[in-house]
Amino acid sequence: MYQPDRGTYKKQSFLQMFYHSCLGKFIILLAFIVLLLVVAHVTVPSEEKMRTEMADDIRECIQENDSIQGDKLDDAVGNFFRIFTTADTTANDRELLDAFYKYNRIEIFRHGLYATARIHNNYRPEGTRVGFGIFGIVIPTVNFNDLLMRVGPLRKDYNQRLIKTTYGNDEYFGENPDLGDTYNSYDGHNSLNE
Repeated sequence: MYQPDRGTYKKQSFLQMFYHSCLGKFIILLAFIVLLLVVAHVTVPSEEKMRTEMADDIRECIQENDSIQGDKLDDAVGNFFRIFTTADTTANDRELLDAFYKYNRIEIFRHGLYATARIHNNYRPEGTRVGFGIFGIVIPTVNFNDLLMRVGPLRKDYNQRLIKTTYGNDEYFGENPDLGDTYNSYDGHNSLNE
């Protein structure tokens, strides 16, 4: 049989057929994931790097929250920028750092693909994760509430309960009492100005 356009048909090479097949795409994706895991395993930050970076990030957190404590969004933004910045070493915060190291302990755990940093103190003896390291970068997740900066008594007297349960007295106010300056949501007035 005669083919008029014999020059336009080209046979695909083995590599082109492999790349265009479903099995080939799956094997390429699997090889990329394995390569990514090997790079993650090789670039796990060392314990010394994790400790120095976390100490710097904690110092920045203490300096930031010295006067005003932020909310969760402020903490997230602050932790993101702490990756790229270092603490101000000219600030006079030696007593705050001494208090931090007196009541807190940083512990570094190295895993196969990443490392984590935890702070242990009397408030949270099981520890709180305050950062992790992956691909050679230390990413802080520290919050000022994770740190124990001062210790005070919880009880004033011996054997005093931490939470005092108070029950109301047995005084009966009637069926529909007027308890004074309360807000009535149905008409927008308080009970004294009716």
